[in-house]
Amino acid sequence: MKYLIACLGNIGAEYVNTRHNIGFDVADKLIHELKGETSIEKLSIVSKVKFKGRTLVIIKPTTYMNLSGKAISYWLEKEKIPLERMVVVLDDIALPTGTLRMKAKGGDAGHNGLTDIIQKLGTNAFTRLRIGIGNDFPRGRQADYVLGEWSTSEEKIMVPRVEIAIEMIKSFVSVGVNLTMTTYNNK
Repeated sequence: MKYLIACLGNIGAEYVNTRHNIGFDVADKLIHELKGETSIEKLSIVSKVKFKGRTLVIIKPTTYMNLSGKAISYWLEKEKIPLERMVVVLDDIALPTGTLRMKAKGGDAGHNGLTDIIQKLGTNAFTRLRIGIGNDFPRGRQADYVLGEWSTSEEKIMVPRVEIAIEMIKSFVSVGVNLTMTTYNNK
């Protein structure tokens, strides 16, 4: 069985260690933990790793955040992965810093990456793991905030939360979205 783990972020050195790239941070840590190798392939940086007899196709789209749907659509089709075996990992300003929420479907909540994915797939019925980055920014400064680097205090919160996000992904591929939500959401 194959699963697509689509971790959102922006490519380029200027985006490393920024709030918007938490999806890429999760991908990097998961790939490292499962001893995967990465390659640059069509529309994504890709790693194929094994976990409990399953193949995880972990992608970091190279299309930039707001065009993530193109890469996700391509890799779902290329690897013949059904939508119910995909999870999208992304940042969310509507959640307090470090909050983790898995949802089986939903709207875009104003997230341009999710908007593009929903448009390209023609559905919002896919699992997403939302990672709260908080919203401590002045009115009109959202872009600066999400593209800004973590503060030292935020990093202390986020490092262990990335580990839990990885546990949630492993749970999703092992027992499914419903049991994972029951186990981890609101914890």
